[in-house]
Amino acid sequence: MIREHPLQVHRNISVAELVEYAIRRHEGILADTGAFCVETGKYTGRSPKDKFLVDEPSVHEHIAWGDVNKPISVEQFNSIYARVQEYIKDKELFIFDGFAGADAAYRLPIRIVNEFAWQNLFVRQLFIRPTTAELNAHIPQFTVIAVPDFQANPAVDGTHSETFIIVSFEKRVVLIGGTHYAGEMKKSIFTVMNYILPMQNVLSMHCSANMGDSGKVALFFGLSGTGKTTLSADPKRSLIGDDEHAWSDHGVFNIEGGCYAKCIHLKKESEPQIWNAIQFGTVLENVVLEPVSRTADFDSAKLTENTRAAYPLTCIDGAVIPSVGGTPDVIVFLTADAFGVLPPIAKLNENQAMFYFLSGYTSKLAGTERGVTEPEATFSTCFGSPFLPLEPVVYANMLKEKIQKHQVDVYLVNTGWTGGPYGIGERMKLSYTRAMVTAATEGILAKASYIEEPYFGLSIPETVEGVPTELLNPASTWKDQDAYAQAASGLAERFIKNFSRFSSVPQEIKEAGPKQAQNIAF
Repeated sequence: MIREHPLQVHRNISVAELVEYAIRRHEGILADTGAFCVETGKYTGRSPKDKFLVDEPSVHEHIAWGDVNKPISVEQFNSIYARVQEYIKDKELFIFDGFAGADAAYRLPIRIVNEFAWQNLFVRQLFIRPTTAELNAHIPQFTVIAVPDFQANPAVDGTHSETFIIVSFEKRVVLIGGTHYAGEMKKSIFTVMNYILPMQNVLSMHCSANMGDSGKVALFFGLSGTGKTTLSADPKRSLIGDDEHAWSDHGVFNIEGGCYAKCIHLKKESEPQIWNAIQFGTVLENVVLEPVSRTADFDSAKLTENTRAAYPLTCIDGAVIPSVGGTPDVIVFLTADAFGVLPPIAKLNENQAMFYFLSGYTSKLAGTERGVTEPEATFSTCFGSPFLPLEPVVYANMLKEKIQKHQVDVYLVNTGWTGGPYGIGERMKLSYTRAMVTAATEGILAKASYIEEPYFGLSIPETVEGVPTELLNPASTWKDQDAYAQAASGLAERFIKNFSRFSSVPQEIKEAGPKQAQNIAF
Protein backbone atom coordinates (compact mmCIF):
# COMPACT_ATOMS: atom_id res chain seq x y z
CA MET A 1 0.00 0.00 0.00
CA ILE A 2 2.73 2.49 1.03
CA ARG A 3 5.41 2.34 -1.65
CA GLU A 4 8.19 4.05 0.29
CA HIS A 5 9.01 4.21 3.97
CA PRO A 6 7.59 7.46 5.33
CA LEU A 7 9.51 9.67 7.68
CA GLN A 8 8.05 7.89 10.68
CA VAL A 9 5.17 5.47 11.21
CA HIS A 10 3.40 5.04 14.55
CA ARG A 11 1.49 1.76 14.59
CA ASN A 12 -1.29 1.09 17.08
CA ILE A 13 0.02 3.39 19.76
CA SER A 14 -1.95 4.13 22.91
CA VAL A 15 -4.55 6.80 23.50
CA ALA A 16 -2.16 8.68 25.79
CA GLU A 17 0.60 8.67 23.15
CA LEU A 18 -1.79 9.86 20.44
CA VAL A 19 -2.95 12.73 22.63
CA GLU A 20 0.68 13.67 23.33
CA TYR A 21 1.53 13.65 19.62
CA ALA A 22 -1.58 15.66 18.75
CA ILE A 23 -0.69 18.33 21.33
CA ARG A 24 2.96 18.51 20.27
CA ARG A 25 1.85 18.86 16.65
CA HIS A 26 -0.58 21.67 17.60
CA GLU A 27 -3.55 19.77 16.20
CA GLY A 28 -5.87 20.83 19.03
CA ILE A 29 -6.10 21.52 22.75
CA LEU A 30 -7.31 19.79 25.90
CA ALA A 31 -10.63 20.71 27.47
CA ASP A 32 -10.92 20.87 31.26
CA THR A 33 -12.29 17.30 31.27
CA GLY A 34 -9.20 16.00 29.47
CA ALA A 35 -11.05 15.57 26.16
CA PHE A 36 -9.08 16.56 23.05
CA CYS A 37 -10.77 19.42 21.20
CA VAL A 38 -10.23 20.12 17.49
CA GLU A 39 -11.62 22.39 14.81
CA THR A 40 -12.16 20.92 11.35
CA GLY A 41 -12.20 24.12 9.30
CA LYS A 42 -14.80 24.71 6.60
CA TYR A 43 -15.87 21.07 6.57
CA THR A 44 -17.82 20.57 9.79
CA GLY A 45 -20.03 17.81 8.40
CA ARG A 46 -20.09 15.16 5.72
CA SER A 47 -19.67 16.21 2.09
CA PRO A 48 -21.94 13.79 0.15
CA LYS A 49 -21.38 15.48 -3.20
CA ASP A 50 -17.69 14.58 -2.92
CA LYS A 51 -18.21 10.85 -2.34
CA PHE A 52 -17.56 8.37 -5.16
CA LEU A 53 -17.51 4.63 -5.77
CA VAL A 54 -15.03 3.27 -8.28
CA ASP A 55 -16.92 1.78 -11.24
CA GLU A 56 -15.21 -1.61 -11.32
CA PRO A 57 -16.28 -4.70 -13.30
CA SER A 58 -16.91 -6.93 -10.28
CA VAL A 59 -19.25 -4.46 -8.57
CA HIS A 60 -20.83 -2.53 -11.45
CA GLU A 61 -24.08 -4.52 -11.67
CA HIS A 62 -24.61 -4.53 -7.89
CA ILE A 63 -24.36 -0.79 -7.22
CA ALA A 64 -27.39 1.53 -7.22
CA TRP A 65 -25.68 4.20 -9.31
CA GLY A 66 -27.07 7.72 -9.11
CA ASP A 67 -26.82 10.93 -7.11
CA VAL A 68 -25.79 9.03 -3.97
CA ASN A 69 -23.47 6.43 -5.48
CA LYS A 70 -21.59 8.48 -8.04
CA PRO A 71 -19.13 6.60 -10.25
CA ILE A 72 -15.51 7.46 -10.79
CA SER A 73 -13.41 5.58 -13.31
CA VAL A 74 -10.70 3.09 -12.45
CA GLU A 75 -8.20 5.30 -14.26
CA GLN A 76 -9.15 8.38 -12.26
CA PHE A 77 -8.97 6.45 -9.00
CA ASN A 78 -5.56 5.00 -9.88
CA SER A 79 -4.23 8.47 -10.64
CA ILE A 80 -5.39 9.91 -7.32
CA TYR A 81 -4.21 6.80 -5.46
CA ALA A 82 -0.71 7.07 -6.92
CA ARG A 83 -0.47 10.74 -5.97
CA VAL A 84 -1.73 10.05 -2.44
CA GLN A 85 0.94 7.37 -2.05
CA GLU A 86 3.56 9.82 -3.23
CA TYR A 87 2.17 12.46 -0.84
CA ILE A 88 2.43 10.28 2.26
CA LYS A 89 5.90 9.02 1.37
CA ASP A 90 7.65 11.61 3.51
CA LYS A 91 4.89 12.20 6.07
CA GLU A 92 4.75 11.17 9.70
CA LEU A 93 1.89 8.66 9.77
CA PHE A 94 -0.35 7.08 12.37
CA ILE A 95 -1.84 3.64 11.76
CA PHE A 96 -4.72 1.87 13.49
CA ASP A 97 -5.48 -1.81 12.98
CA GLY A 98 -8.83 -3.02 14.23
CA PHE A 99 -12.23 -4.35 13.25
CA ALA A 100 -15.65 -3.30 12.03
CA GLY A 101 -18.27 -5.70 13.37
CA ALA A 102 -18.50 -7.01 16.94
CA ASP A 103 -19.62 -10.48 15.86
CA ALA A 104 -16.45 -12.43 15.09
CA ALA A 105 -18.29 -14.39 12.39
CA TYR A 106 -18.85 -11.25 10.32
CA ARG A 107 -16.24 -8.72 11.41
CA LEU A 108 -14.05 -6.96 8.89
CA PRO A 109 -10.34 -6.43 9.70
CA ILE A 110 -9.53 -2.83 8.80
CA ARG A 111 -6.47 -0.58 8.70
CA ILE A 112 -6.69 3.21 8.87
CA VAL A 113 -3.74 5.40 7.92
CA ASN A 114 -3.79 9.02 9.10
CA GLU A 115 -1.56 12.04 8.66
CA PHE A 116 -3.03 13.57 11.85
CA ALA A 117 -2.61 12.04 15.28
CA TRP A 118 -6.02 13.27 16.44
CA GLN A 119 -7.78 11.50 13.57
CA ASN A 120 -6.00 8.29 14.50
CA LEU A 121 -7.20 8.83 18.06
CA PHE A 122 -10.71 9.26 16.64
CA VAL A 123 -10.72 5.94 14.78
CA ARG A 124 -9.12 4.16 17.72
CA GLN A 125 -12.06 5.31 19.85
CA LEU A 126 -14.74 4.64 17.21
CA PHE A 127 -13.80 1.21 15.87
CA ILE A 128 -13.23 -2.11 17.62
CA ARG A 129 -9.80 -2.46 19.16
CA PRO A 130 -8.13 -5.87 18.85
CA THR A 131 -6.62 -7.85 21.68
CA THR A 132 -2.87 -8.37 21.58
CA ALA A 133 -3.35 -11.84 20.09
CA GLU A 134 -5.76 -10.50 17.48
CA LEU A 135 -3.39 -7.68 16.61
CA ASN A 136 -0.52 -10.09 16.07
CA ALA A 137 -2.65 -12.05 13.60
CA HIS A 138 -4.30 -9.01 12.03
CA ILE A 139 -4.44 -8.91 8.22
CA PRO A 140 -6.43 -5.90 6.98
CA GLN A 141 -9.11 -6.59 4.40
CA PHE A 142 -9.92 -2.92 3.86
CA THR A 143 -7.65 0.12 4.22
CA VAL A 144 -8.63 3.75 4.70
CA ILE A 145 -6.07 6.43 3.89
CA ALA A 146 -7.11 9.83 5.25
CA VAL A 147 -5.00 12.79 4.12
CA PRO A 148 -6.95 15.99 4.91
CA ASP A 149 -4.27 18.32 3.56
CA PHE A 150 -4.09 16.59 0.17
CA GLN A 151 -6.42 18.15 -2.40
CA ALA A 152 -7.77 16.82 -5.67
CA ASN A 153 -7.82 18.71 -8.95
CA PRO A 154 -11.44 18.50 -10.16
CA ALA A 155 -10.54 19.33 -13.76
CA VAL A 156 -8.12 16.41 -13.90
CA ASP A 157 -9.51 13.97 -11.36
CA GLY A 158 -13.21 14.13 -12.18
CA THR A 159 -14.12 15.10 -8.61
CA HIS A 160 -16.74 17.63 -7.59
CA SER A 161 -14.25 19.77 -5.65
CA GLU A 162 -10.84 19.53 -4.02
CA THR A 163 -12.40 17.13 -1.53
CA PHE A 164 -12.86 13.42 -2.21
CA ILE A 165 -14.10 10.30 -0.50
CA ILE A 166 -13.52 7.39 -2.87
CA VAL A 167 -14.27 3.71 -2.22
CA SER A 168 -12.69 0.97 -4.32
CA PHE A 169 -14.23 -2.42 -3.57
CA GLU A 170 -11.79 -4.27 -5.83
CA LYS A 171 -8.65 -2.71 -4.36
CA ARG A 172 -10.35 -2.67 -0.93
CA VAL A 173 -9.18 0.88 -0.34
CA VAL A 174 -10.87 4.11 0.74
CA LEU A 175 -9.18 7.41 -0.07
CA ILE A 176 -10.21 10.56 1.83
CA GLY A 177 -8.69 13.97 1.16
CA GLY A 178 -9.45 17.66 1.28
CA THR A 179 -11.59 17.49 4.43
CA HIS A 180 -10.65 17.40 8.10
CA TYR A 181 -14.07 16.13 9.21
CA ALA A 182 -13.41 12.77 10.88
CA GLY A 183 -16.92 11.46 10.33
CA GLU A 184 -16.00 10.69 6.72
CA MET A 185 -13.79 7.80 7.91
CA LYS A 186 -16.55 6.35 10.04
CA LYS A 187 -19.17 6.54 7.31
CA SER A 188 -16.84 5.18 4.63
CA ILE A 189 -16.40 1.95 6.57
CA PHE A 190 -20.17 1.87 7.11
CA THR A 191 -20.63 2.12 3.33
CA VAL A 192 -18.25 -0.80 2.89
CA MET A 193 -20.17 -2.90 5.43
CA ASN A 194 -23.46 -2.00 3.72
CA TYR A 195 -22.07 -3.67 0.61
CA ILE A 196 -20.38 -6.67 2.20
CA LEU A 197 -22.89 -7.78 4.86
CA PRO A 198 -26.04 -8.18 2.71
CA MET A 199 -23.98 -10.44 0.44
CA GLN A 200 -23.66 -12.68 3.52
CA ASN A 201 -27.41 -12.53 4.22
CA VAL A 202 -26.85 -10.09 7.09
CA LEU A 203 -28.91 -6.88 7.23
CA SER A 204 -26.78 -3.78 7.83
CA MET A 205 -28.68 -0.91 9.43
CA HIS A 206 -28.27 2.79 10.19
CA CYS A 207 -29.61 2.50 13.71
CA SER A 208 -28.71 2.51 17.38
CA ALA A 209 -29.52 -0.40 19.69
CA ASN A 210 -29.99 -1.04 23.38
CA MET A 211 -31.13 -3.85 25.63
CA GLY A 212 -33.34 -4.09 28.70
CA ASP A 213 -32.70 -6.13 31.84
CA SER A 214 -34.68 -9.02 30.36
CA GLY A 215 -32.44 -9.08 27.29
CA LYS A 216 -35.03 -7.55 24.97
CA VAL A 217 -33.41 -5.50 22.22
CA ALA A 218 -34.71 -2.28 20.67
CA LEU A 219 -33.48 -0.67 17.44
CA PHE A 220 -33.63 3.07 16.67
CA PHE A 221 -33.41 3.99 12.99
CA GLY A 222 -32.84 7.58 11.93
CA LEU A 223 -30.56 10.05 10.24
CA SER A 224 -28.05 12.20 12.06
CA GLY A 225 -29.64 14.51 14.59
CA THR A 226 -32.91 12.62 15.02
CA GLY A 227 -31.98 11.14 18.38
CA LYS A 228 -30.38 7.73 17.78
CA THR A 229 -27.53 8.35 20.18
CA THR A 230 -29.56 10.25 22.76
CA LEU A 231 -32.47 7.80 22.98
CA SER A 232 -30.34 4.66 22.94
CA ALA A 233 -28.14 6.06 25.75
CA ASP A 234 -30.83 5.29 28.31
CA PRO A 235 -29.63 4.89 31.91
CA LYS A 236 -32.32 2.23 32.43
CA ARG A 237 -31.11 0.09 29.52
CA SER A 238 -27.74 -1.25 28.33
CA LEU A 239 -26.26 0.35 25.22
CA ILE A 240 -25.23 -1.97 22.39
CA GLY A 241 -24.29 0.90 20.09
CA ASP A 242 -25.37 4.34 18.95
CA ASP A 243 -25.34 4.37 15.15
CA GLU A 244 -24.45 1.33 13.01
CA HIS A 245 -25.59 -2.26 13.47
CA ALA A 246 -26.20 -5.51 11.66
CA TRP A 247 -28.84 -8.21 12.11
CA SER A 248 -27.85 -11.82 11.45
CA ASP A 249 -29.67 -15.07 12.15
CA HIS A 250 -28.06 -14.98 15.61
CA GLY A 251 -29.23 -11.45 16.54
CA VAL A 252 -27.89 -7.91 16.45
CA PHE A 253 -24.29 -6.73 16.63
CA ASN A 254 -22.63 -3.33 16.57
CA ILE A 255 -20.45 -2.46 13.61
CA GLU A 256 -18.41 -0.05 15.74
CA GLY A 257 -16.72 0.04 19.11
CA GLY A 258 -17.54 3.61 20.02
CA CYS A 259 -20.06 6.44 19.81
CA TYR A 260 -20.12 9.66 17.81
CA ALA A 261 -22.63 11.81 19.67
CA LYS A 262 -23.97 15.21 18.68
CA CYS A 263 -23.43 17.47 21.66
CA ILE A 264 -25.01 20.77 20.72
CA HIS A 265 -27.03 21.90 23.78
CA LEU A 266 -25.78 18.89 25.74
CA LYS A 267 -26.95 18.93 29.37
CA LYS A 268 -25.82 16.65 32.16
CA GLU A 269 -29.36 16.43 33.55
CA SER A 270 -30.96 15.19 30.32
CA GLU A 271 -28.09 13.15 28.81
CA PRO A 272 -25.87 12.03 31.71
CA GLN A 273 -24.28 9.10 29.88
CA ILE A 274 -23.00 11.24 27.03
CA TRP A 275 -21.95 14.01 29.43
CA ASN A 276 -19.93 11.62 31.57
CA ALA A 277 -18.29 10.05 28.50
CA ILE A 278 -16.53 13.31 27.66
CA GLN A 279 -13.27 12.58 29.42
CA PHE A 280 -9.60 11.98 28.62
CA GLY A 281 -9.32 10.26 25.25
CA THR A 282 -12.63 11.58 23.96
CA VAL A 283 -12.38 13.67 20.80
CA LEU A 284 -14.50 16.84 20.67
CA GLU A 285 -15.06 18.21 17.18
CA ASN A 286 -15.83 21.91 16.76
CA VAL A 287 -16.95 22.41 20.36
CA VAL A 288 -16.23 25.94 21.55
CA LEU A 289 -14.14 26.14 24.74
CA GLU A 290 -14.04 29.01 27.19
CA PRO A 291 -10.55 30.47 26.60
CA VAL A 292 -9.37 30.49 30.23
CA SER A 293 -11.18 27.63 31.96
CA ARG A 294 -11.26 25.38 28.85
CA THR A 295 -14.83 24.49 29.80
CA ALA A 296 -16.95 23.36 26.85
CA ASP A 297 -19.74 25.69 25.80
CA PHE A 298 -22.11 23.07 24.43
CA ASP A 299 -24.74 25.70 23.62
CA SER A 300 -22.45 27.53 21.21
CA ALA A 301 -22.97 26.97 17.48
CA LYS A 302 -20.23 29.43 16.59
CA LEU A 303 -18.39 26.83 14.51
CA THR A 304 -21.32 24.57 13.62
CA GLU A 305 -24.53 23.03 14.97
CA ASN A 306 -22.89 19.68 14.26
CA THR A 307 -20.63 19.60 17.32
CA ARG A 308 -19.53 16.05 18.12
CA ALA A 309 -17.99 13.85 20.78
CA ALA A 310 -16.25 10.58 19.87
CA TYR A 311 -15.63 8.08 22.66
CA PRO A 312 -15.40 4.29 23.12
CA LEU A 313 -18.37 2.28 24.36
CA THR A 314 -16.46 1.55 27.54
CA CYS A 315 -17.13 5.16 28.57
CA ILE A 316 -20.83 4.29 28.92
CA ASP A 317 -21.72 2.68 32.22
CA GLY A 318 -23.35 -0.69 31.66
CA ALA A 319 -22.64 -0.80 27.92
CA VAL A 320 -22.82 -4.26 26.36
CA ILE A 321 -19.26 -5.49 25.73
CA PRO A 322 -18.79 -7.18 23.29
CA SER A 323 -21.62 -5.23 21.69
CA VAL A 324 -23.90 -8.03 20.57
CA GLY A 325 -27.51 -8.76 21.46
CA GLY A 326 -30.40 -11.02 20.63
CA THR A 327 -33.25 -10.61 18.16
CA PRO A 328 -35.01 -7.22 18.44
CA ASP A 329 -38.52 -7.03 19.91
CA VAL A 330 -39.12 -3.36 19.07
CA ILE A 331 -38.08 -1.12 16.18
CA VAL A 332 -38.38 2.66 16.32
CA PHE A 333 -38.19 4.86 13.22
CA LEU A 334 -37.04 8.34 14.27
CA THR A 335 -37.91 11.43 12.29
CA ALA A 336 -37.41 15.12 13.01
CA ASP A 337 -40.48 16.53 11.27
CA ALA A 338 -39.84 20.20 10.48
CA PHE A 339 -43.47 20.67 9.43
CA GLY A 340 -44.70 19.72 12.92
CA VAL A 341 -47.57 17.51 11.71
CA LEU A 342 -46.47 13.94 12.40
CA PRO A 343 -47.57 12.52 15.77
CA PRO A 344 -44.90 12.15 18.47
CA ILE A 345 -45.44 8.39 18.38
CA ALA A 346 -47.52 6.03 16.22
CA LYS A 347 -47.70 2.26 15.96
CA LEU A 348 -47.13 0.93 12.44
CA ASN A 349 -48.52 -2.20 10.86
CA GLU A 350 -46.26 -4.30 8.67
CA ASN A 351 -47.05 -2.49 5.40
CA GLN A 352 -46.75 0.91 7.03
CA ALA A 353 -43.38 -0.14 8.43
CA MET A 354 -42.14 -0.86 4.91
CA PHE A 355 -43.60 2.39 3.56
CA TYR A 356 -41.92 4.57 6.19
CA PHE A 357 -38.67 2.60 6.06
CA LEU A 358 -38.40 3.07 2.31
CA SER A 359 -39.48 6.71 2.63
CA GLY A 360 -36.97 7.50 5.37
CA TYR A 361 -38.49 10.90 5.99
CA THR A 362 -36.81 13.38 8.28
CA SER A 363 -35.39 16.88 8.24
CA LYS A 364 -31.69 17.35 7.73
CA LEU A 365 -30.58 19.31 10.74
CA ALA A 366 -28.18 22.21 10.58
CA GLY A 367 -24.54 21.23 10.22
CA THR A 368 -24.88 17.50 9.54
CA GLU A 369 -24.03 18.13 5.90
CA ARG A 370 -22.12 20.93 4.23
CA GLY A 371 -24.48 23.76 3.25
CA VAL A 372 -27.39 22.79 5.50
CA THR A 373 -28.02 25.77 7.79
CA GLU A 374 -31.57 25.08 9.00
CA PRO A 375 -33.91 22.06 9.06
CA GLU A 376 -34.64 20.87 5.55
CA ALA A 377 -37.25 18.23 4.66
CA THR A 378 -35.73 15.19 2.99
CA PHE A 379 -36.43 11.56 2.19
CA SER A 380 -33.48 9.28 2.83
CA THR A 381 -34.31 5.72 1.85
CA CYS A 382 -33.97 3.20 4.68
CA PHE A 383 -32.97 6.11 6.96
CA GLY A 384 -29.47 5.85 5.53
CA SER A 385 -29.46 6.52 1.80
CA PRO A 386 -26.05 8.29 1.75
CA PHE A 387 -24.38 5.08 2.93
CA LEU A 388 -26.22 2.39 0.94
CA PRO A 389 -24.42 1.14 -2.18
CA LEU A 390 -27.07 -1.49 -3.06
CA GLU A 391 -30.64 -0.99 -4.26
CA PRO A 392 -32.89 0.11 -1.35
CA VAL A 393 -35.28 -2.81 -1.82
CA VAL A 394 -32.44 -5.19 -0.87
CA TYR A 395 -32.34 -3.75 2.64
CA ALA A 396 -36.13 -3.28 2.83
CA ASN A 397 -36.89 -6.87 1.87
CA MET A 398 -34.43 -8.19 4.42
CA LEU A 399 -36.00 -6.05 7.15
CA LYS A 400 -39.53 -7.12 6.15
CA GLU A 401 -38.57 -10.80 6.40
CA LYS A 402 -37.13 -10.28 9.87
CA ILE A 403 -40.15 -8.29 11.12
CA GLN A 404 -42.47 -11.03 9.88
CA LYS A 405 -40.39 -13.89 11.23
CA HIS A 406 -39.94 -12.42 14.71
CA GLN A 407 -43.24 -10.49 15.03
CA VAL A 408 -41.44 -7.24 15.85
CA ASP A 409 -43.46 -4.19 16.98
CA VAL A 410 -42.63 -1.08 14.92
CA TYR A 411 -43.19 2.56 15.91
CA LEU A 412 -42.74 5.92 14.19
CA VAL A 413 -41.45 8.58 16.60
CA ASN A 414 -41.30 12.29 15.76
CA THR A 415 -38.49 14.03 17.65
CA GLY A 416 -39.04 17.19 15.61
CA TRP A 417 -41.54 19.98 15.99
CA THR A 418 -44.97 20.22 17.57
CA GLY A 419 -47.54 23.03 17.66
CA GLY A 420 -46.36 24.39 14.32
CA PRO A 421 -43.49 24.12 11.85
CA TYR A 422 -39.86 25.02 12.47
CA GLY A 423 -39.74 28.70 13.45
CA ILE A 424 -43.25 28.69 14.93
CA GLY A 425 -43.69 25.47 16.89
CA GLU A 426 -41.40 23.98 19.52
CA ARG A 427 -39.01 21.04 19.41
CA MET A 428 -40.44 17.96 21.12
CA LYS A 429 -39.28 17.76 24.73
CA LEU A 430 -36.79 14.97 25.27
CA SER A 431 -38.51 13.92 28.50
CA TYR A 432 -41.75 13.28 26.62
CA THR A 433 -40.00 11.37 23.85
CA ARG A 434 -38.19 9.24 26.42
CA ALA A 435 -41.50 8.44 28.15
CA MET A 436 -43.06 7.35 24.86
CA VAL A 437 -40.06 5.27 23.83
CA THR A 438 -39.98 3.62 27.26
CA ALA A 439 -43.66 2.70 26.90
CA ALA A 440 -42.83 1.13 23.53
CA THR A 441 -39.72 -0.79 24.60
CA GLU A 442 -41.40 -2.11 27.75
CA GLY A 443 -44.31 -3.48 25.74
CA ILE A 444 -46.91 -1.12 27.22
CA LEU A 445 -47.88 0.41 23.87
CA ALA A 446 -48.35 -3.03 22.31
CA LYS A 447 -51.48 -3.33 24.48
CA ALA A 448 -52.64 0.31 24.31
CA SER A 449 -55.80 1.74 22.74
CA TYR A 450 -55.32 3.74 19.54
CA ILE A 451 -57.09 6.28 17.37
CA GLU A 452 -56.41 6.75 13.65
CA GLU A 453 -54.96 10.03 12.45
CA PRO A 454 -56.77 11.13 9.23
CA TYR A 455 -53.99 12.38 6.97
CA PHE A 456 -51.47 9.55 7.24
CA GLY A 457 -53.64 6.77 8.64
CA LEU A 458 -51.31 6.44 11.61
CA SER A 459 -52.39 4.81 14.87
CA ILE A 460 -51.91 7.22 17.79
CA PRO A 461 -52.08 5.93 21.39
CA GLU A 462 -54.86 7.52 23.40
CA THR A 463 -52.62 7.92 26.46
CA VAL A 464 -48.99 7.53 27.41
CA GLU A 465 -47.91 7.85 31.02
CA GLY A 466 -45.88 11.01 31.60
CA VAL A 467 -46.99 12.69 28.34
CA PRO A 468 -49.76 15.34 28.06
CA THR A 469 -52.67 13.75 26.21
CA GLU A 470 -53.14 16.75 23.90
CA LEU A 471 -49.55 16.36 22.69
CA LEU A 472 -50.20 12.88 21.25
CA ASN A 473 -52.48 14.19 18.49
CA PRO A 474 -50.53 16.83 16.54
CA ALA A 475 -53.66 18.63 15.35
CA SER A 476 -54.58 19.54 18.93
CA THR A 477 -51.25 21.34 19.43
CA TRP A 478 -51.82 23.86 16.61
CA LYS A 479 -53.71 27.10 17.28
CA ASP A 480 -54.62 27.51 13.62
CA GLN A 481 -56.41 24.35 12.45
CA ASP A 482 -56.57 25.50 8.83
CA ALA A 483 -52.80 25.96 8.84
CA TYR A 484 -52.41 22.47 10.32
CA ALA A 485 -54.64 20.95 7.65
CA GLN A 486 -52.66 22.64 4.90
CA ALA A 487 -49.31 21.57 6.40
CA ALA A 488 -50.47 17.97 6.93
CA SER A 489 -51.86 17.73 3.40
CA GLY A 490 -48.67 19.22 2.03
CA LEU A 491 -46.45 16.73 3.79
CA ALA A 492 -48.74 13.87 2.78
CA GLU A 493 -48.39 14.96 -0.83
CA ARG A 494 -44.61 15.02 -0.46
CA PHE A 495 -44.69 11.43 0.78
CA ILE A 496 -46.82 10.33 -2.18
CA LYS A 497 -44.64 12.15 -4.69
CA ASN A 498 -41.46 10.68 -3.22
CA PHE A 499 -42.83 7.13 -3.07
CA SER A 500 -43.85 7.17 -6.74
CA ARG A 501 -40.26 6.26 -7.61
CA PHE A 502 -40.72 2.82 -6.04
CA SER A 503 -42.68 1.42 -8.97
CA SER A 504 -41.92 -2.24 -8.22
CA VAL A 505 -43.11 -2.13 -4.60
CA PRO A 506 -46.25 -4.20 -3.88
CA GLN A 507 -49.51 -2.26 -3.99
CA GLU A 508 -50.34 -2.94 -0.35
CA ILE A 509 -47.19 -1.09 0.71
CA LYS A 510 -47.97 1.87 -1.55
CA GLU A 511 -51.45 2.05 -0.03
CA ALA A 512 -50.00 2.07 3.49
CA GLY A 513 -48.92 5.68 3.02
CA PRO A 514 -50.88 8.91 3.59
CA LYS A 515 -54.65 8.67 3.26
CA GLN A 516 -55.37 12.23 2.27
CA ALA A 517 -53.47 14.89 0.35
CA GLN A 518 -54.24 18.03 -1.53
CA ASN A 519 -52.70 19.11 -4.81
CA ILE A 520 -50.16 21.61 -3.57
CA ALA A 521 -47.45 23.05 -5.78
CA PHE A 522 -43.90 22.69 -4.46
